[in-house]
Amino acid sequence: MYRTHDEPHDGTGRIHPTSGAPLLAARELRKTYARTPALDGASFAIRTGEVVAIMGPSGSGKSTLLHCLAGIIRPDTGTIDYQGRDLATMPDAARSALRRDAFGFVFQFGQLVPELSCLENVALPLRLAGVRRGDAHRTAREWLARLEVDDVGDQRPGEVSGGQGQRVAVARALVTSPRVVFADEPTGALDSLNGERVMRLLTDTARSGDTAVVLVTHESRVAAYSDREVIVRDGRVYDAAVAQ
Repeated sequence: MYRTHDEPHDGTGRIHPTSGAPLLAARELRKTYARTPALDGASFAIRTGEVVAIMGPSGSGKSTLLHCLAGIIRPDTGTIDYQGRDLATMPDAARSALRRDAFGFVFQFGQLVPELSCLENVALPLRLAGVRRGDAHRTAREWLARLEVDDVGDQRPGEVSGGQGQRVAVARALVTSPRVVFADEPTGALDSLNGERVMRLLTDTARSGDTAVVLVTHESRVAAYSDREVIVRDGRVYDAAVAQ
């Protein structure tokens, strides 16, 4: 289970609710692949403006948890509440719209569209949401400037460095001003200097816009940018402060 630093905890992992409803809250998630449990009663919550790092060994279920929270996959059982709606039972079309309009994503290798320029990659979520091309490109250029990569806007992803490409990916994740950003090992393919730069830009920009960040990582130096750390172990979630 989990708790925030200001929530009382009885040592069993049970939460004693305090004021301020979570922006996103999952309860008792279970997910099994070919009879192998990936999640076994996992619960998690995050509030607006908070950065939470999800840590754990390989195969512990942390990426499965993130994908459930983001509405990419459905849990077998459990609930995922986002502003009064349950992602676990939401129709596919509604979950797709939520991922497009309210969620942002940063992955380990950026996953930029190679045929598009960096500018077009950042503008893509806006275009998919129906924003006119000129307006979308104008906003995309502003975000590229904020992430200090406005000079690579006309280049394609294969023509820029790994650090530049990942900052472009962060700009794409933030361009729609999402309520939640999901980052899965966002610095895993970067050297330490570029990794720290990406994390600083991601967390500072997200906090300034009251965006919650769910961060999956196995690196303590990356988790240090978070407000709170939780550990996924054997498909369950524990407060890092009491899980050791």
